[in-house]
Amino acid sequence: MLLKQIPVWVAETNSWIVANERGGQAVVIDAPPQPGAVGEYAASLDLAIVGIVLTHGHIDHMGGSGELATMTGARTFIHPDDDFLTDHPTEQLRSFLGGIPPGEFSAPVVREQLRHGDVFELAGLSIEVRQTPGHTPGHCCLYLEGEGWLFSGDQLFAGSIGRTDFAYGSFEDLNESMRTQVMTLDDGVRVLPGHGPETTIGRERKTNPFRHDWV
Repeated sequence: MLLKQIPVWVAETNSWIVANERGGQAVVIDAPPQPGAVGEYAASLDLAIVGIVLTHGHIDHMGGSGELATMTGARTFIHPDDDFLTDHPTEQLRSFLGGIPPGEFSAPVVREQLRHGDVFELAGLSIEVRQTPGHTPGHCCLYLEGEGWLFSGDQLFAGSIGRTDFAYGSFEDLNESMRTQVMTLDDGVRVLPGHGPETTIGRERKTNPFRHDWV
C-alpha cells in the first residue's frame, strides 16, 4: 500500500495520495490550489488518479480539484452540504484571507455526492463516509477500515481540532461529531489530518486538550 502526504500552498494543507501499488490507480484526499505538486508525484510512480475525495469545501482543501480533475479525468466527491462553499472559491479567499494569494483556483464543476454512512470503492480501496459537521456543515471524515486509517480533514489534528469560529461553524456540533463518529474508532487507528503530522485515535483520546468535550 502506498500512502503519500503532500503539504502544499500557503496553508500547508495536506493532500494525501493513496494507492495499492506503484503503477496502479490512486485516490487523492483533498486537492489544495497547487495541483501540479500532486500530479507530479503521481506521475513519478506512474499512478493513475481516478478519484478526488474532498473532506470539505474550504479553498485550501478543494481549490485545486477542478484543475486536477481536468488533468487526470478523475471523479470528484464532496458532501452537498458544502456546495455553498465549493461554488464560490474566490469569495472564500476574500473573506478568510483578505485577498487572493498565488495559486491555481479551480472548483470541481462535476461533483458526485458523499453521503453519511456510504461505503464506496475507488482504486481498489473501500472508503466509508462519516459526516462530521462542525468545522463546516458538510465536513466528512473518510475511514479506510481495512487499513486502519482515518482521513480527518479539519476535524481532528495532532493536539488540536478544527476551527469553528466561522458563521456556519459550531463547536457543539464538532464535539458531537467527535463523540459519535471519531472517538468510536479503535485507539490504534491512524489519523491522517488536513494539516500537520499524523496521530492516532488513542493518542488524541489521552492527550488532546479538547478531549474533555468529547465525553
